[in-house]
Amino acid sequence: MDAETGPAGAAPDLLYSEEEDDLRAAVRSLLTGRADLPAALGRAESGAPHDTALWTSLAAGIGAAGLLVPEDLGGQGASHREAAVVLEELGRAVTPAPFLTSSVIATQTLLALKPESAAVGELLGALAAGRTVAVLAVPLSTGPDGPLPTATTSGGIRAVADATVADVLLVLADDGLYAVGTSAPGVTVRPGTPLDLTRPLSTVTVDPAALAAGTRLTDAGAAEAAVRRGLLAGAGLLASEQLGLAEWCLEATVRHTRERHQFNRPIGSFQALKHRMAHLWLEIVSARAAARGAADALATDSPDAPLAVAVAQAYCGRVAVHAAEECVQLHGGIGITWEHPAHLYLKRAKSDEIALGSTGSHRERLATLTALPAPGAPAP
Repeated sequence: MDAETGPAGAAPDLLYSEEEDDLRAAVRSLLTGRADLPAALGRAESGAPHDTALWTSLAAGIGAAGLLVPEDLGGQGASHREAAVVLEELGRAVTPAPFLTSSVIATQTLLALKPESAAVGELLGALAAGRTVAVLAVPLSTGPDGPLPTATTSGGIRAVADATVADVLLVLADDGLYAVGTSAPGVTVRPGTPLDLTRPLSTVTVDPAALAAGTRLTDAGAAEAAVRRGLLAGAGLLASEQLGLAEWCLEATVRHTRERHQFNRPIGSFQALKHRMAHLWLEIVSARAAARGAADALATDSPDAPLAVAVAQAYCGRVAVHAAEECVQLHGGIGITWEHPAHLYLKRAKSDEIALGSTGSHRERLATLTALPAPGAPAP
């Protein structure tokens, strides 16, 4: 029995397949040649971090945008496992790309509806081909079980990630889920100033006329369930981005401590630094298991997917921040300069830690799912 139809409760497959390794090599080669860190830093400073040509190569050239979309709708017919590999590489390069927001969250939201309907199927095909970028109009901090804003939210919907490069917004309303073009009259996308300059945030306002001119995809009941499914997939695969980020930070730190000398010896040979890097390596190994477990649970549609996602987000966010902090500190003076990319990783790690639900909220969710009593509370 294969991974897609494995029995409930089967042990997750945490290993990478040959196809996943090939996909990783292709994405890494693209990012190495087209998205080097000095270029990323320069784009972040420009206020327009996204490289549209790079996104076209990733989304359409490699086919990454359609990994979750079935082949009969124009996608690759792959799974969350392959999407997780792409996010690991995007995390390693802190690449400004709407893959998480469009190719995972928005795409999964649409897949949770009725893909055979004309409007949903057409939009999924456009997303899979890389012709269109869609963004779910909720704050980046919204977790799978968090409160969901609607188009009537006072003051607009704040902190929507990647809305500045979106062609379509998926907007919740009282009567369902709508697809609204960002260029439509009555739609306003006002960029903000985020901590993480590589993932721009905006305030989105959709007036009633723009909503009425949009396409209603489903009714209110199905809309909320679909949005929460999209956010669950996003939270689970965000752990893979955090994993890739942490791995780069450790590798860069080890490389620097081998090359940097004090007292005529590499500083990496000092026992105290060895212990810190070894401890971080152990954390990253555990983070890899948690992230892969979440990706596999989502790929197999396991009933334990909410639990696996909660575990991954409760752990991986903290590990990514720790790795980035160690990277900055162990690089010494150069680590706190603007010219060195370490600050990009620290800001992305801190931003990711509160994205799609904070670490604390996922711990609470984990406690609820496992019926674990709060400290000091009587056992059930």
